[in-house]
Amino acid sequence: MAKSRLELNFVRLLSRCEAMASERRDQGEWRLEKFVRALEEMLASIKKDISKPSPELLIEYCRKVDFLKGLLEAEKLPSPTEKALANQFLAPGRTPTISKERTPVTKTVHLQTQARYTGEMRNELLEKISLSTNSSGDLYPRKRKGSTSDDKQSSTELDAMLQHHHNMQEKLAEEMLRLTQNLKNNTLAAQNVIKQDNQVELQMQRAHILLQ
Repeated sequence: MAKSRLELNFVRLLSRCEAMASERRDQGEWRLEKFVRALEEMLASIKKDISKPSPELLIEYCRKVDFLKGLLEAEKLPSPTEKALANQFLAPGRTPTISKERTPVTKTVHLQTQARYTGEMRNELLEKISLSTNSSGDLYPRKRKGSTSDDKQSSTELDAMLQHHHNMQEKLAEEMLRLTQNLKNNTLAAQNVIKQDNQVELQMQRAHILLQ
C-alpha cells in the first residue's frame, strides 16, 4: 500500500530527528524536543487515518518515537549513572527509516549514548575516588629533615604512589563491575517488558483490523 501524504511527512521528520539525535547538541538546544512532539501528534493522526500502515509498521514507528522521547528524558537526568541506567531501557528501531540506511539510525544513536554515558560515569567514579583519598589526609609521605637516606625516602614515596594507584584501579574496577551487573539485570527486565508490550499491542492491532 502506498504511503499517505501524512505518513510521508512523518517519515521525513522522523529521519530528520534521528539525524539530529546522532549529532552532539549544544546545551539548551530545543529543536529536537519540539520536532519529537510534532512526531507524536502526527503519529496519533496516522493511527486514525483510513489508509494507515500495517500494525507491524505502526509498532515500529511508535518504537522510534518512544526511543527519541526517552533519549531526551535521559539527557535531563542529573548524574551519568542515572543517564546510563535510563539509556539501557531504551529500545531503538529495528528497521531503517529510509531506504538509503543500512543500519537503523536509532541503533547507532543508542550505542553512541551508551559509550558517552559510560565514559562520563567512569570520570565521575574517578573524581569520587580522588576526593575520598584527598579528604583522608596526605597521600604520600613527605621528606623529613634529618632523614638518613634520601634514596630510601624516595623509594618509600614511589611505593606509596604505586600502591595508591593500584588501590584506585581496584576500587574503580569493583564499582564498574557492580554497575555493569545492575545495567545487565535492568536491560533483561526491560527487554521482557518491551517484548510483552509488543505482543499485546500487535494482538490488539490485529483484532482491531478484523473488527473493521
